[in-house]
Amino acid sequence: MEYEIKQVGKLKYVEEGSGEPLVLLHGLFGALSNFKDLVEHFRHTHRVMIPLLPLYDLTILETSVSGLAKFVHKFFEAMKLQNVHLLGNSLGGHVGLVFALKHPECIKTITLTGSSGLFENGMGETYPKRGDYNYVQKKTELTFYDPKIANKELVDEVFSIINNRLKAIKIITLARSAIKHNLGDELNQIKQPVCLIWGRNDTITPPMVAEEFQKLLPTSELHWIDKCGHAPMMEVPGEFNVILDRFLEKHKG
Repeated sequence: MEYEIKQVGKLKYVEEGSGEPLVLLHGLFGALSNFKDLVEHFRHTHRVMIPLLPLYDLTILETSVSGLAKFVHKFFEAMKLQNVHLLGNSLGGHVGLVFALKHPECIKTITLTGSSGLFENGMGETYPKRGDYNYVQKKTELTFYDPKIANKELVDEVFSIINNRLKAIKIITLARSAIKHNLGDELNQIKQPVCLIWGRNDTITPPMVAEEFQKLLPTSELHWIDKCGHAPMMEVPGEFNVILDRFLEKHKG
């Protein structure tokens, strides 16, 4: 399903459904299609919103996890959002945590899946190997337990990003920022309920990362999904949505 991209000022976003707000933050190579099944499920019970993070539009100085968290704050202010259920995948989880630490009054719950912030085997400094389609395909396949999920459309999308010189520079800059911006000493400040949904076969943020998040986040619960990689909401959406449904139901109202 294609979603209408709405705009307020320079802020672009998708909004579907009504109810308590559920804001989704995508990762470095995140596309709206990553959240398709999640949106379809939760738009019947929640106001689901996906701000399009300006990964390639910030100045080099602003191109960082903190810079993206500031953008999320502008989005919350523009949309007058409060008591939000915030969900982030990969870099989006990291951005969500930085935002929640700075503006805890806006956040009701946090859900993290394959989040950076502690440790990640990033596509990192050597990733954008421009012009080598097979290399990009193999790297994209590593995101998933089942490499078939990395279909041609997805690989083409990643390939086009890294073959754009400016976008490739921004990707490297953000990957380095994520590695440097470690949240280990700050996570105990988060008091909201946190749901960790992790693929047991995640090679980018491996299972030990989920266990460390659980240890450092005092109000967290950890759920494993077997035969699943770095993007559970994409690879096993049915199981993912059941876990998230139960968590949000617990913290409704």
